Amino acid sequence: MCAAGSPIVSALLRQNVLLRGVNAIRGSTSTVVRTRSNSKIHWQSRSFSSDAGAAVTGASASASASAPDASDPAQISHPKTVSDYQELYQATKKKFQSKKLPVDVHPDAVFACNELDLSEVQVYGFDYDYTLACYKPDLEDLLYNLAREMLVKRFRYPEDILELEYEPNFAVRGLHYDVEKGLLVKLDSFLQLQLGSVYRGRTKVEADEVLKLYHNRLLPIAYVEGPNNSYRHNTNSKMVQLADLFSVPEMCLLCNVIEYFERNRIDYNPEIVFHDTRTAMGSCHPIMHGKVMLNTEKYIERNPKLVKYFEKLQQAGKNLFLVTNSPYSFVNCGMSWLVGPHWREFFDVVIVQARKPKFFTDESRPIRLFDERTQSHLWDRVFKLEKGKIYYEGSVRQLQELKGWRGHSVLYFGDHPYSDLADVTLKHSWRTGAIISELAHEIETLNRVDFKMSANWLQMLTQLIEETQDDESEAAQTCLRDWMDERDQLRNKTKNVFNEQFGSVFRTYHNPTYFSRRLFRFADIYTSDITNLLKFSTTHTFYPRRGVMPHEYASHFI
Repeated sequence: MCAAGSPIVSALLRQNVLLRGVNAIRGSTSTVVRTRSNSKIHWQSRSFSSDAGAAVTGASASASASAPDASDPAQISHPKTVSDYQELYQATKKKFQSKKLPVDVHPDAVFACNELDLSEVQVYGFDYDYTLACYKPDLEDLLYNLAREMLVKRFRYPEDILELEYEPNFAVRGLHYDVEKGLLVKLDSFLQLQLGSVYRGRTKVEADEVLKLYHNRLLPIAYVEGPNNSYRHNTNSKMVQLADLFSVPEMCLLCNVIEYFERNRIDYNPEIVFHDTRTAMGSCHPIMHGKVMLNTEKYIERNPKLVKYFEKLQQAGKNLFLVTNSPYSFVNCGMSWLVGPHWREFFDVVIVQARKPKFFTDESRPIRLFDERTQSHLWDRVFKLEKGKIYYEGSVRQLQELKGWRGHSVLYFGDHPYSDLADVTLKHSWRTGAIISELAHEIETLNRVDFKMSANWLQMLTQLIEETQDDESEAAQTCLRDWMDERDQLRNKTKNVFNEQFGSVFRTYHNPTYFSRRLFRFADIYTSDITNLLKFSTTHTFYPRRGVMPHEYASHFI
């Protein structure tokens, strides 16, 4: 395909001709445009400008076209020389520079993956950790240090490991660990490895070695998800996804230990190191609970809007419940700090140590009453769930039977796409909301002018490459090599601005990540903080954005 006949080139030629016609009549022509404000339509007159890319009458266009311009891309009907292609590149860049940047995304917005009408919701359910209680970075340091110490004292790892410090900016949520090869990798929604984001310990593994190890950039689904292709980790799969925020310090510790073994040429089994690290991290949670309870202010973010949100739901006649894997003493301490000593008055049902996801999948586990006075579980049969009492374990089947809360009348919020959201939406038809605290950082980065400029130019440059690549002339191929090099630099730049090692939680270089794919499948809405919903009425409907499919209208801009 000749570049001069491609859509982007044709558009550039037309725009150049038309804009010169506009400049000739600028100031004397106006048009009527429609704007919206407070749901009312207003009409106003606006002058044409070259920035608007306005069309002109055939007579004006013909008049402007009659004046040739040596630098006009319209004169390059069939680019042949390197100079011609460089001029085409400059014309593309000029068009990019004339475009307005996308408007900022609001950091407190609520985003819809599926239409959700809150007027249909009567029951609001909540997880506790990283949903109602958002933790400060000090908690990650605490977990890392406790697990590191346990590896040395309990599992007899070398004492030098105690010197390995936590690096909070190393990993991001949603990565996969290959237990067989000992690699931390990032996958996209098609199960493709993101080359440049594969690490053995803290050392990047180059693309050639990655392809030699896996034989392909695209991994088989059974390798990633196990033979049953389940959304939950299968013990027969080679990959383990680290999908919650508690796993971020775990990933850093795991990579630090492997890096230590590699540098000191100590033989190790990557699967054993993974399981030891995971066991150490899980075992130190009770210790972490005790330390957080002693100094709640140090570890939990204060959220004054939380009480207002609960009050709003209560005043609207909604039922509230809490289901968490954390123990009651820990939850009570945190909720008292966040909401006040009478926090339980907001909730119709409180279930602790639920052991999700088993709470959502098992049917035989009885729900038990928790005795606050003795801090123990009673053996009495539970016939009803009463407000003000604390319950332990059980199952979602019993919760639904005893309370009559079913289907789309229930909206449950959690931070983990699998253990919190997957089963309730797939098996019980609840509506779901994900609380993704990293979203605030991601949006802050998206709103940066330098990122918008890089991302938009990357889009236009990629299309220019796509529409020129079939020209086999030496001039075209010479320019294409330069353009591809520039594209690679832009791809790395837009990745590294989120996280230098792994990039965005939500994207690889271009595609959505594996984590995003699951999030969008299991969450009807998602946001960075539960109290972002405070500004919406309890009858609000969240509408998903109409996404552009590959075969639909094309746009150079995000």
